[in-house]
Amino acid sequence: MKRYNLLIVLLLLIFNVTTAQKKNSPAADLSILGETKSKIEKTVPLVIQHLQTIATKEGDNNIVTNGKTALGKEYGVMESEWFLYRNNMKNCILNNSSKKAKKCMQYHTSMFRGTMINYNNYITNLTKKNGYLGVEGDTKFDFKPAEISTKLGEAYFNANNAAARMKGTQKTEFLDQTMAEDNNLTPYNQLAQ
Repeated sequence: MKRYNLLIVLLLLIFNVTTAQKKNSPAADLSILGETKSKIEKTVPLVIQHLQTIATKEGDNNIVTNGKTALGKEYGVMESEWFLYRNNMKNCILNNSSKKAKKCMQYHTSMFRGTMINYNNYITNLTKKNGYLGVEGDTKFDFKPAEISTKLGEAYFNANNAAARMKGTQKTEFLDQTMAEDNNLTPYNQLAQ
């Protein structure tokens, strides 16, 4: 009887060691944060290039000036919401039981999806063919809010599972990486040059 108990304990120990959090483990893969940041940032030069094309065609540089100002406001909303989203998701995991954390994360992911949809609608309407500025071609963006928010949600659910297996300050240190400077959006003024 004791040998079987020892065997079960050894198997559980092996299982826990093999499923423990590793840096490159899929459970801890939050690379989607960097990908999302990049996709948001890449929209700015595309929109400005589009505005420049129209301004050249119309011979009116106010189109670029006014368009940059309006885009800056929309990007500013996205920038602050991106920061809030990452902070809220981190707090959902740190401050709640697993079940409550999932509900909290679903809520914030849904809210951020709405922000991304609004931003996507704005840049799409600004640059689509026959848009209100009389454009002759479509600008293609690699920015799909539904797909991005689904991937973000999955990554954070996996991070929640990984964090549940961590001890002490590991959990906080692991989740603090989501708030790193590298994951902040580049300020609009730097992108809009």
